[in-house]
Amino acid sequence: MRLHRTRRVALPRLLGSLLLVTAAGISGIGAAPERPAADDGPAAAPPRPLGQIVPAPVRAEPGGSPYTITPATRIRVGGDSGEVRRIGDYLAGVLRPSTGYALPVTGDGGDGIRLRLDEGNPELGAEGYRLKSGSGSVTITARGPAGLFHGVQTLRQLLPAAVERKSPQKGPWKVAGGTVTDAPRYAYRSAMLDVSRHFFSVAEVKRYIDQLALYKMNKLHLHLSDDQGWRIAIDSWPRLATYGGQTEVGGGPGGHYTKSDYREIVRYAASRYLEVVPEIDLPGHTNAALASYAELNCDGVAPPLYTGTQVGFSSLCVPKAVTYDFVDDVVREVAELTPGEYFHIGGDEAHSTSHEDYVAFMDRAQAVVGKYGKTVIGWHQLTGATPVKGAIAQYWGYDRTGAAEREQVARAAANGTKLVLSPADRGYLDMKYDKDTELGLSWAGYVSVERSYDWNPAAYLDGVPQEAVLGVEAPLWSETLTDSGEIEQMAFPRLPGIAELGWSPAATHDWEAYRVRLGTQGPRLSALGVDYYRAPQVPWATE
Repeated sequence: MRLHRTRRVALPRLLGSLLLVTAAGISGIGAAPERPAADDGPAAAPPRPLGQIVPAPVRAEPGGSPYTITPATRIRVGGDSGEVRRIGDYLAGVLRPSTGYALPVTGDGGDGIRLRLDEGNPELGAEGYRLKSGSGSVTITARGPAGLFHGVQTLRQLLPAAVERKSPQKGPWKVAGGTVTDAPRYAYRSAMLDVSRHFFSVAEVKRYIDQLALYKMNKLHLHLSDDQGWRIAIDSWPRLATYGGQTEVGGGPGGHYTKSDYREIVRYAASRYLEVVPEIDLPGHTNAALASYAELNCDGVAPPLYTGTQVGFSSLCVPKAVTYDFVDDVVREVAELTPGEYFHIGGDEAHSTSHEDYVAFMDRAQAVVGKYGKTVIGWHQLTGATPVKGAIAQYWGYDRTGAAEREQVARAAANGTKLVLSPADRGYLDMKYDKDTELGLSWAGYVSVERSYDWNPAAYLDGVPQEAVLGVEAPLWSETLTDSGEIEQMAFPRLPGIAELGWSPAATHDWEAYRVRLGTQGPRLSALGVDYYRAPQVPWATE
């Protein structure tokens, strides 16, 4: 059954004088953009202030004349790097439809939009960049291609929102003069998409990848298996996909990714500098697998396929040898398709598995992941077993989670287990915004845009050393979501806030300043065709 979209809320309009907020040496962050006269088009507005982007940059220093993209502009790529050329082609693909300009991608050696690698900028790290704008050129410099790509996202946000449209728009296309110097706070900045409760096509996943890239996320966690559906082809266990993947919540048609489909998702994500993190949830959340193969059940009887939304009722048969043949085959085949570092083995809500069996199973499953060269990630219940050295626990509890469970996670972190933070009552994008939200769930409470943004990962869990926090993730579970439009209603505008928590310096964190910057994203999201939720706490800009 398809659900109605979230009820719209009347939007407040920004009026009056503009607020300029400066935090930790960052000029322009929190400043509302100047408005054109009522009879002017949006492109007639002055250049957007350098700090008026999401996520907030480390430093924005305005000064000098703006740069204007014209019919004569060239995108100049330095050096012999094929990756830099591809980033130049990507940028041209963004700019050409709206500007109507040719924007040839050429070698370095002149004015224009210049993309350059320079390993002599240690402060930028692997993903940082420097953008310098003046009357003759915009130059983006980075130590590596990922940094250049992130700098290109900043350039997009510094241009009028109409630059995102797919048909010619009226200019001018100005970038404010000055310098942005930027690098991420955390190395792990992720979003999770649950393709198991409802299946999403390759095209829908690609669309989400593009949206994540705009806000400098660098991981896409795909929840590929659950009680309601198995979504990845496994040659050695073919019925997992062909039978276990043929339904979804509510009894829809389901679906699965062929290996070719999955490779295309991985390739496309890599082209946007996102690493795919596959998850096969074990030993619970496994009804689709148990229904596909009777021998995985302790009693040898396959249960029916499941289309409801309850959790905790399924479990692999821990004592059986065939269980570990299954785990080995699945991990091997998925790992072969996934060039990234990580493999997520779930481990949450295994209520039908005894504690003794859970610990024994997770010991063996972690060893299989290591055997195939991947780093283990598990939901934070992994800390109730014995996390292997280098394992990562993903915390999904919330403010009301019991002290004992939080202390268990803190002890593991103190002993060297890194954490990715996804608190359900702040980071779960499938939680309802308020009581009137038609999509989503509310078991963790209502999660407003302010609540999803206003927390500090470094201080969220008592007893956890700051250095144990690897980063943040925004999970989006799909019990109530069936298509891209519904994904976007729940992800936007909360996703940009989680992205900012992962990228921006702690000193820039300020809800009042952020809500103004977020409001300026409204016209850009609209230009991209994103039908976002108009949260009433945000002063949304208009075209």
